[in-house]
Amino acid sequence: MDIEQSLNYEWLETNGRGGYASSTILHCHTRKYHGLLVSNLADPPGRFVLLSKVEDSLNVEGREYHLTTHRYPGVYHPTGYENMVSFHIDYCPCFTFQIGDATVCKRIIMVQGEDRVIICYSFNGGDFEGILRIRPLIACRGIHELSSENNYLRSETYPLRNGFMIRPYDSMPSIYIQSKGKHVFYREPEWYRDFEYGVEKDRGFDFREDLFQPGFLEMPVSKGMDVFFSASLNECRESLKNQWKRESVRRNTQAQIDDKIADEITVGIGKEKAAVMVRNGRAFFIRDQLKRPALIAGYHWFYEWGRDTLIALPGLTFCCGRKEEGIALLKKYATLEKNGRLPNFISEDGKSCAYNSADSSLWFFWAAQQMLIYTGDMKTLRRYLWPVMKTIINHYMAGTDDDIYMSESGLLHAGNSVTSLTWMDARVGGRPVTPRSGYAVEINSLWYNALSFSDYVGESLDDRITGLKECINRARESFISTFWIDGEHYLGDVYSEGRLDRSVRPNQIFAVSLPFSPLEPSRWSGVVEKVRSELLTPCGLRTLSAAHPAYRGRYEGDAAARDSAYHQGTVWPWLIGHFGEAWLKSAPEKNVVRKFLLEYVRNFIDTHIEKVGIGFISEVFDGDPPHRPGGCIAQAWSTAELMRLICLLGEDQARP
Repeated sequence: MDIEQSLNYEWLETNGRGGYASSTILHCHTRKYHGLLVSNLADPPGRFVLLSKVEDSLNVEGREYHLTTHRYPGVYHPTGYENMVSFHIDYCPCFTFQIGDATVCKRIIMVQGEDRVIICYSFNGGDFEGILRIRPLIACRGIHELSSENNYLRSETYPLRNGFMIRPYDSMPSIYIQSKGKHVFYREPEWYRDFEYGVEKDRGFDFREDLFQPGFLEMPVSKGMDVFFSASLNECRESLKNQWKRESVRRNTQAQIDDKIADEITVGIGKEKAAVMVRNGRAFFIRDQLKRPALIAGYHWFYEWGRDTLIALPGLTFCCGRKEEGIALLKKYATLEKNGRLPNFISEDGKSCAYNSADSSLWFFWAAQQMLIYTGDMKTLRRYLWPVMKTIINHYMAGTDDDIYMSESGLLHAGNSVTSLTWMDARVGGRPVTPRSGYAVEINSLWYNALSFSDYVGESLDDRITGLKECINRARESFISTFWIDGEHYLGDVYSEGRLDRSVRPNQIFAVSLPFSPLEPSRWSGVVEKVRSELLTPCGLRTLSAAHPAYRGRYEGDAAARDSAYHQGTVWPWLIGHFGEAWLKSAPEKNVVRKFLLEYVRNFIDTHIEKVGIGFISEVFDGDPPHRPGGCIAQAWSTAELMRLICLLGEDQARP
């Protein structure tokens, strides 16, 4: 097995509470975010790597065969990868090792709704007797931090049924280590020093860590046995085998439901891959610390972001048979409105919000439109969403925080020289990398769409907003005169201080893709063609044309270097949903476009879904070929917008 290549493939298990287990397919950590028991805690709030990993091995006839791998300075030790013969994911990650005539299958599962990880070891083939040894390696630190050997850690362990409990620090919860079956625990407190995480080194961060071993468990094993090991925040008082079985049954039942949904939306991409995307889309749904529905923006380090949630919501809910979850999220966000704005970020304790975007409120209108398209639920719109929509419109018209206001032209102004209110919000040295204050093209596309949708809803409910039609007409005329570049047939990006930024960026595509377009249909094809010819890649849209002098084709280096490239050429997969929708709307020969997009989606999924975050879609890709993936290994809106495009392609096929 090629160890360096294998370390590029990562698996992810989630528990519906914001916690997860994750590592590479060799179970050799390459990120500080990897861990076996990573929990989303209420106190202290946030996600914490509690149990980093285990060092497990099988001892047969005096020889030790390792089932895991660590990276230390200049060496891999132990070399469990030498005994590993395969890795796959069915209902959970499964690692298979060959030890003589014996086959050892190690499966890892997170119990839904609990902070518990269970490892099942199955021993088959070969007539042998041996000892399974498991050494828990504890970190107990925030996901963005690293642990170092210290004198504050409490090494005491306390016996409990089928295991022991340890509470290393006052600020951290107790960890309960248990197993099923006869075992002996040998207390042997020891620090393991200088684990190395190569991805963190490449990203310009500290990359070495010390982990604490409280001792190790030994269990006799033989052919035909299943052994269960658990780490959790609560003592398990029932059989681990029963817990495993119940979680397995739950997952298999859910998989059958997901398969049926995949059948309905496959449209030529392959049922198996469609089912994987439907199933793994569920990983982003959690209950926050206040027991409210939430969407994780991405794993491993994102939490709940308002803009990301509202963009990802239709693809992950209404397109995947999760109507109730989608409506619940819209209702929740309706309660979070403040001065006409919806939050861009919700803290990990769920108690505070950051209102630092101009477009989160506007994406709320689009998500509500998608709800109507897929569910026809006018009752929810009338009772829960429409009052907030009216409040947003009125505040934006009158003016609200961060220099967000409707000008006399009918266009929406947002921000100033020090703010970053659009989705292109990267900052270096406290300043925006991509300054976009003033009149941004996608903000005003969303604004026009929100005004037009509000006019439609107000008329349907006989509850019109005064002066809305006149605002819509002014906004449409001003949009064209402000952003349209005559002779080149595309839209500029930002109008600020009397100047139009003519950079070719993907933000113009929303002027075509949104349900209400401020452009006449005759102008749509020019925008789509400009985006297609200069920004389209096999994995999404570049954020800046490669012909621009500020273009950055590689998303790499330290944090400042990556942030400098984040929206200056880096490719974002989520944009492909709106590009595909815009192209389908504008193309005279829709069958030709549909065929191209279908092949595009199929190729993207085929080449990426089994790489990096296995079964997931990455956050970003390099602008330059071969378009290496980067950022988070699993990004909610990347998956969501691909799913929504798949649904659109199916709907387009069904039209006469």
